[in-house]
Amino acid sequence: MSRFAVLLLALACSIVLAPPADASEGPPLRVPPDRLAAALGCSPGVADAGRDPVLLVPGTTLTPREFSWNYVPALRAQGVPYCTVTLPDNGMADIQVAAEYVVHAIRTVHAASGRAVDIVGHSQGGMVPRWALKYWPDTRSMVDDLVGLAPSNHGTIVANTICPPGCAPSFWQQRRNSAFLRALNSGPETWQGIDYTVVYTRLDEVVAPNWDERGSSSLRTGAGTISNIAVQDLCPLRPAEHLAVGTYDAVSYALAADALNHDGPADQARVGRDVCARQLMPYVDPVRFPANEARLATTAATQLALYPRVPAEPPLAPYAGADAR
Repeated sequence: MSRFAVLLLALACSIVLAPPADASEGPPLRVPPDRLAAALGCSPGVADAGRDPVLLVPGTTLTPREFSWNYVPALRAQGVPYCTVTLPDNGMADIQVAAEYVVHAIRTVHAASGRAVDIVGHSQGGMVPRWALKYWPDTRSMVDDLVGLAPSNHGTIVANTICPPGCAPSFWQQRRNSAFLRALNSGPETWQGIDYTVVYTRLDEVVAPNWDERGSSSLRTGAGTISNIAVQDLCPLRPAEHLAVGTYDAVSYALAADALNHDGPADQARVGRDVCARQLMPYVDPVRFPANEARLATTAATQLALYPRVPAEPPLAPYAGADAR
Protein backbone atom coordinates (compact mmCIF):
# COMPACT_ATOMS: atom_id res chain seq x y z
CA MET A 1 0.00 0.00 0.00
CA SER A 2 1.35 3.44 -0.89
CA ARG A 3 2.26 6.02 1.78
CA PHE A 4 -0.58 8.18 0.51
CA ALA A 5 -3.08 5.37 0.94
CA VAL A 6 -1.91 4.80 4.52
CA LEU A 7 -2.29 8.49 5.32
CA LEU A 8 -5.71 8.56 3.72
CA LEU A 9 -6.92 5.60 5.71
CA ALA A 10 -5.53 7.09 8.90
CA LEU A 11 -7.46 10.24 8.16
CA ALA A 12 -10.59 8.17 7.71
CA CYS A 13 -10.19 6.50 11.08
CA SER A 14 -9.12 9.50 13.11
CA ILE A 15 -11.38 12.23 11.73
CA VAL A 16 -14.12 11.19 9.36
CA LEU A 17 -15.44 8.35 11.44
CA ALA A 18 -16.10 10.32 14.58
CA PRO A 19 -19.72 9.99 15.76
CA PRO A 20 -22.07 12.41 14.01
CA ALA A 21 -22.19 15.78 15.69
CA ASP A 22 -25.80 16.44 14.76
CA ALA A 23 -28.77 14.84 13.06
CA SER A 24 -27.90 16.39 9.70
CA GLU A 25 -25.08 13.87 9.41
CA GLY A 26 -27.43 10.91 9.64
CA PRO A 27 -27.27 7.84 11.88
CA PRO A 28 -23.97 6.65 13.37
CA LEU A 29 -22.09 4.15 11.22
CA ARG A 30 -22.34 0.67 12.70
CA VAL A 31 -19.52 -0.94 10.73
CA PRO A 32 -16.20 -0.87 12.65
CA PRO A 33 -13.87 1.90 11.46
CA ASP A 34 -11.04 -0.48 10.56
CA ARG A 35 -13.29 -2.42 8.17
CA LEU A 36 -14.48 0.76 6.48
CA ALA A 37 -10.91 2.00 6.12
CA ALA A 38 -9.66 -1.31 4.72
CA ALA A 39 -12.35 -1.28 2.02
CA LEU A 40 -11.19 2.01 0.49
CA GLY A 41 -8.28 2.22 -1.92
CA CYS A 42 -7.11 5.33 -3.77
CA SER A 43 -4.66 6.32 -6.46
CA PRO A 44 -1.80 8.68 -5.57
CA GLY A 45 -2.56 12.36 -5.96
CA VAL A 46 -6.16 12.48 -4.76
CA ALA A 47 -5.28 15.32 -2.42
CA ASP A 48 -3.64 17.58 -5.01
CA ALA A 49 -4.92 16.59 -8.45
CA GLY A 50 -6.81 19.83 -9.06
CA ARG A 51 -9.99 18.10 -10.18
CA ASP A 52 -12.79 16.07 -8.66
CA PRO A 53 -11.79 12.51 -7.77
CA VAL A 54 -13.88 9.61 -9.03
CA LEU A 55 -15.21 6.95 -6.66
CA LEU A 56 -15.83 3.59 -8.37
CA VAL A 57 -18.49 1.34 -6.81
CA PRO A 58 -18.82 -2.28 -8.07
CA GLY A 59 -21.98 -4.25 -8.70
CA THR A 60 -23.57 -7.24 -7.01
CA THR A 61 -21.35 -10.38 -7.05
CA LEU A 62 -18.28 -8.29 -7.94
CA THR A 63 -15.37 -6.37 -6.42
CA PRO A 64 -13.39 -3.32 -7.56
CA ARG A 65 -11.38 -5.71 -9.69
CA GLU A 66 -14.17 -5.34 -12.27
CA PHE A 67 -12.81 -1.84 -12.95
CA SER A 68 -9.13 -2.81 -12.99
CA TRP A 69 -8.98 -3.38 -16.76
CA ASN A 70 -11.34 -0.64 -17.96
CA TYR A 71 -12.18 2.44 -15.88
CA VAL A 72 -9.03 2.38 -13.77
CA PRO A 73 -6.60 2.46 -16.73
CA ALA A 74 -8.82 5.05 -18.46
CA LEU A 75 -8.78 7.36 -15.45
CA ARG A 76 -5.11 6.79 -14.81
CA ALA A 77 -4.21 7.60 -18.43
CA GLN A 78 -6.11 10.87 -18.20
CA GLY A 79 -4.59 11.88 -14.88
CA VAL A 80 -7.92 11.63 -13.07
CA PRO A 81 -7.60 10.67 -9.39
CA TYR A 82 -9.78 7.77 -8.36
CA CYS A 83 -10.75 5.58 -5.43
CA THR A 84 -12.51 2.25 -5.20
CA VAL A 85 -14.69 0.87 -2.43
CA THR A 86 -15.11 -2.84 -1.76
CA LEU A 87 -18.64 -3.70 -0.69
CA PRO A 88 -18.93 -6.50 1.88
CA ASP A 89 -19.33 -10.03 0.54
CA ASN A 90 -19.07 -8.96 -3.11
CA GLY A 91 -22.24 -6.90 -2.72
CA MET A 92 -24.27 -9.98 -1.78
CA ALA A 93 -25.00 -8.95 1.83
CA ASP A 94 -27.38 -6.35 3.27
CA ILE A 95 -27.23 -3.23 1.07
CA GLN A 96 -27.93 -1.05 4.10
CA VAL A 97 -24.55 -2.15 5.46
CA ALA A 98 -22.89 -1.68 2.07
CA ALA A 99 -24.18 1.89 2.06
CA GLU A 100 -22.13 2.66 5.16
CA TYR A 101 -18.99 1.79 3.20
CA VAL A 102 -20.07 4.29 0.55
CA VAL A 103 -20.82 6.96 3.17
CA HIS A 104 -17.36 6.47 4.64
CA ALA A 105 -15.77 6.59 1.18
CA ILE A 106 -17.54 9.82 0.21
CA ARG A 107 -16.60 11.54 3.46
CA THR A 108 -13.00 10.34 3.37
CA VAL A 109 -12.29 11.17 -0.27
CA HIS A 110 -13.97 14.56 0.07
CA ALA A 111 -11.93 15.36 3.18
CA ALA A 112 -8.68 14.22 1.59
CA SER A 113 -9.19 16.09 -1.69
CA GLY A 114 -11.08 19.14 -0.49
CA ARG A 115 -13.29 18.70 -3.56
CA ALA A 116 -16.63 17.22 -4.49
CA VAL A 117 -16.61 13.53 -5.40
CA ASP A 118 -17.84 12.07 -8.70
CA ILE A 119 -19.31 8.59 -8.28
CA VAL A 120 -19.42 5.96 -11.02
CA GLY A 121 -21.24 2.79 -10.03
CA HIS A 122 -22.33 -0.34 -11.86
CA SER A 123 -25.63 -2.12 -11.13
CA GLN A 124 -26.05 -2.14 -7.32
CA GLY A 125 -23.03 0.16 -7.28
CA GLY A 126 -25.03 2.78 -9.15
CA MET A 127 -27.96 2.50 -6.77
CA VAL A 128 -26.42 2.12 -3.30
CA PRO A 129 -24.92 5.66 -3.29
CA ARG A 130 -28.51 6.93 -3.38
CA TRP A 131 -29.18 5.21 -0.04
CA ALA A 132 -26.10 6.94 1.36
CA LEU A 133 -27.23 10.34 0.04
CA LYS A 134 -30.78 9.85 1.34
CA TYR A 135 -30.02 8.86 4.91
CA TRP A 136 -26.69 10.64 5.53
CA PRO A 137 -27.60 14.18 4.38
CA ASP A 138 -24.13 15.62 5.00
CA THR A 139 -22.84 13.62 2.02
CA ARG A 140 -25.04 15.51 -0.46
CA SER A 141 -22.81 18.58 -0.49
CA MET A 142 -19.79 16.32 -1.04
CA VAL A 143 -20.98 14.80 -4.35
CA ASP A 144 -21.01 16.47 -7.77
CA ASP A 145 -21.95 13.66 -10.19
CA LEU A 146 -23.56 10.27 -9.71
CA VAL A 147 -23.19 8.14 -12.84
CA GLY A 148 -25.13 4.88 -12.70
CA LEU A 149 -24.23 2.22 -15.26
CA ALA A 150 -27.23 -0.13 -15.55
CA PRO A 151 -28.19 0.74 -11.95
CA SER A 152 -30.90 -1.15 -10.07
CA ASN A 153 -32.68 1.99 -8.91
CA HIS A 154 -36.14 0.42 -9.01
CA GLY A 155 -35.12 -3.19 -8.69
CA THR A 156 -35.52 -6.05 -11.10
CA ILE A 157 -38.21 -8.62 -11.82
CA VAL A 158 -35.40 -11.15 -12.18
CA ALA A 159 -34.88 -11.07 -8.41
CA ASN A 160 -38.62 -11.50 -7.89
CA THR A 161 -38.50 -14.75 -9.83
CA ILE A 162 -35.39 -16.29 -8.27
CA CYS A 163 -35.68 -15.35 -4.61
CA PRO A 164 -38.47 -17.64 -3.42
CA PRO A 165 -37.71 -19.79 -1.47
CA GLY A 166 -34.37 -18.11 -0.73
CA CYS A 167 -31.58 -15.93 -2.12
CA ALA A 168 -28.79 -13.59 -1.03
CA PRO A 169 -29.84 -10.61 1.11
CA SER A 170 -29.07 -8.03 -1.58
CA PHE A 171 -31.14 -9.98 -4.09
CA TRP A 172 -34.15 -9.81 -1.78
CA GLN A 173 -33.60 -6.07 -1.49
CA GLN A 174 -33.36 -5.60 -5.27
CA ARG A 175 -36.72 -7.21 -5.96
CA ARG A 176 -39.25 -4.86 -7.47
CA ASN A 177 -41.32 -3.38 -4.61
CA SER A 178 -39.06 -4.67 -1.85
CA ALA A 179 -39.23 -2.86 1.49
CA PHE A 180 -35.70 -1.60 0.83
CA LEU A 181 -36.61 -0.07 -2.53
CA ARG A 182 -39.87 1.37 -1.24
CA ALA A 183 -37.84 3.19 1.40
CA LEU A 184 -35.16 4.28 -1.06
CA ASN A 185 -37.64 5.69 -3.56
CA SER A 186 -40.06 7.27 -1.12
CA GLY A 187 -39.93 11.03 -1.41
CA PRO A 188 -37.44 12.58 -3.86
CA GLU A 189 -35.17 10.24 -5.80
CA THR A 190 -32.53 12.92 -6.40
CA TRP A 191 -31.06 15.87 -4.51
CA GLN A 192 -30.39 19.45 -5.50
CA GLY A 193 -26.82 20.21 -6.49
CA ILE A 194 -26.08 16.69 -7.76
CA ASP A 195 -26.05 15.72 -11.44
CA TYR A 196 -27.45 12.25 -12.09
CA THR A 197 -26.59 10.31 -15.23
CA VAL A 198 -28.25 6.93 -15.79
CA VAL A 199 -26.84 4.84 -18.63
CA TYR A 200 -28.93 1.76 -19.35
CA THR A 201 -29.55 -0.80 -22.05
CA ARG A 202 -32.89 -2.02 -23.36
CA LEU A 203 -31.30 -5.47 -23.58
CA ASP A 204 -30.51 -5.68 -19.87
CA GLU A 205 -31.03 -9.27 -18.77
CA VAL A 206 -30.27 -8.53 -15.09
CA VAL A 207 -31.96 -5.22 -14.25
CA ALA A 208 -35.32 -5.48 -15.95
CA PRO A 209 -37.55 -4.23 -17.41
CA ASN A 210 -35.62 -1.37 -18.98
CA TRP A 211 -37.43 -0.55 -22.20
CA ASP A 212 -37.58 3.21 -21.68
CA GLU A 213 -37.33 5.99 -19.09
CA ARG A 214 -40.09 4.35 -17.06
CA GLY A 215 -37.90 1.29 -16.58
CA SER A 216 -35.97 -0.05 -13.64
CA SER A 217 -32.82 2.03 -13.93
CA SER A 218 -34.19 5.50 -14.65
CA LEU A 219 -34.60 8.26 -12.09
CA ARG A 220 -37.64 10.49 -12.26
CA THR A 221 -38.16 12.76 -9.27
CA GLY A 222 -36.38 15.21 -7.01
CA ALA A 223 -34.38 18.41 -7.37
CA GLY A 224 -31.28 16.87 -8.93
CA THR A 225 -30.47 17.30 -12.61
CA ILE A 226 -31.28 13.99 -14.34
CA SER A 227 -30.27 12.43 -17.64
CA ASN A 228 -31.56 8.93 -18.45
CA ILE A 229 -29.97 7.58 -21.64
CA ALA A 230 -30.22 4.14 -23.22
CA VAL A 231 -27.17 3.16 -25.24
CA GLN A 232 -29.68 2.37 -28.01
CA ASP A 233 -30.79 6.02 -28.00
CA LEU A 234 -27.39 6.84 -29.42
CA CYS A 235 -26.73 3.59 -31.32
CA PRO A 236 -30.07 1.85 -32.08
CA LEU A 237 -28.55 -1.56 -32.91
CA ARG A 238 -26.19 -1.64 -29.93
CA PRO A 239 -26.19 -5.20 -28.45
CA ALA A 240 -24.79 -4.18 -25.04
CA GLU A 241 -25.98 -6.24 -22.07
CA HIS A 242 -25.73 -5.69 -18.32
CA LEU A 243 -22.06 -6.49 -17.68
CA ALA A 244 -20.93 -4.76 -20.87
CA VAL A 245 -22.53 -1.46 -19.84
CA GLY A 246 -20.60 -1.43 -16.58
CA THR A 247 -17.22 -2.58 -17.79
CA TYR A 248 -16.21 -2.24 -21.44
CA ASP A 249 -18.95 -0.90 -23.72
CA ALA A 250 -17.63 2.10 -25.68
CA VAL A 251 -20.98 3.92 -25.81
CA SER A 252 -21.61 3.57 -22.08
CA TYR A 253 -18.13 4.86 -21.34
CA ALA A 254 -18.53 7.81 -23.72
CA LEU A 255 -21.69 8.87 -21.89
CA ALA A 256 -20.07 8.43 -18.48
CA ALA A 257 -17.01 10.41 -19.57
CA ASP A 258 -19.24 13.17 -20.96
CA ALA A 259 -20.89 13.52 -17.56
CA LEU A 260 -17.57 13.61 -15.72
CA ASN A 261 -15.99 16.14 -18.06
CA HIS A 262 -18.84 18.67 -18.30
CA ASP A 263 -21.08 20.59 -15.97
CA GLY A 264 -24.42 18.84 -15.56
CA PRO A 265 -25.25 15.24 -16.46
CA ALA A 266 -24.38 13.50 -19.72
CA ASP A 267 -25.73 14.94 -22.95
CA GLN A 268 -25.89 12.45 -25.80
CA ALA A 269 -25.78 15.30 -28.31
CA ARG A 270 -22.15 15.88 -27.30
CA VAL A 271 -21.21 12.25 -27.98
CA GLY A 272 -20.48 11.63 -31.65
CA ARG A 273 -22.11 8.69 -33.37
CA ASP A 274 -18.72 7.44 -34.48
CA VAL A 275 -18.58 5.75 -31.09
CA CYS A 276 -21.19 3.28 -32.40
CA ALA A 277 -18.48 1.68 -34.53
CA ARG A 278 -16.38 0.78 -31.50
CA GLN A 279 -17.03 -2.20 -29.25
CA LEU A 280 -14.47 -1.55 -26.53
CA MET A 281 -14.01 1.61 -24.50
CA PRO A 282 -10.60 3.29 -24.65
CA TYR A 283 -7.78 1.69 -22.65
CA VAL A 284 -9.34 -1.78 -22.66
CA ASP A 285 -6.64 -4.11 -23.98
CA PRO A 286 -8.23 -6.11 -26.82
CA VAL A 287 -5.73 -8.94 -26.37
CA ARG A 288 -6.53 -9.42 -22.69
CA PHE A 289 -10.21 -8.60 -23.06
CA PRO A 290 -11.49 -12.20 -23.50
CA ALA A 291 -9.69 -13.35 -20.35
CA ASN A 292 -10.87 -10.35 -18.33
CA GLU A 293 -14.44 -10.81 -19.46
CA ALA A 294 -14.31 -14.52 -18.64
CA ARG A 295 -12.89 -13.80 -15.18
CA LEU A 296 -15.69 -11.30 -14.54
CA ALA A 297 -18.35 -13.82 -15.54
CA THR A 298 -16.73 -16.53 -13.41
CA THR A 299 -16.67 -14.30 -10.34
CA ALA A 300 -20.35 -13.50 -10.78
CA ALA A 301 -21.31 -17.12 -11.39
CA THR A 302 -19.36 -18.33 -8.36
CA GLN A 303 -21.11 -15.87 -6.06
CA LEU A 304 -24.50 -16.78 -7.48
CA ALA A 305 -23.86 -20.47 -6.96
CA LEU A 306 -22.16 -20.50 -3.57
CA TYR A 307 -23.29 -17.50 -1.53
CA PRO A 308 -25.57 -18.55 1.36
CA ARG A 309 -29.27 -17.97 0.79
CA VAL A 310 -31.62 -16.48 3.35
CA PRO A 311 -35.41 -16.98 3.46
CA ALA A 312 -36.48 -13.33 3.66
CA GLU A 313 -35.42 -9.74 3.06
CA PRO A 314 -33.26 -8.19 5.79
CA PRO A 315 -35.28 -5.94 8.09
CA LEU A 316 -35.05 -2.23 7.48
CA ALA A 317 -32.81 -0.24 9.79
CA PRO A 318 -34.81 1.86 12.30
CA TYR A 319 -33.78 5.07 10.56
CA ALA A 320 -35.49 3.90 7.32
CA GLY A 321 -38.45 1.92 8.57
CA ALA A 322 -40.99 4.71 8.35
CA ASP A 323 -40.22 5.21 4.64
CA ALA A 324 -41.23 1.72 3.49
CA ARG A 325 -44.78 2.56 2.63
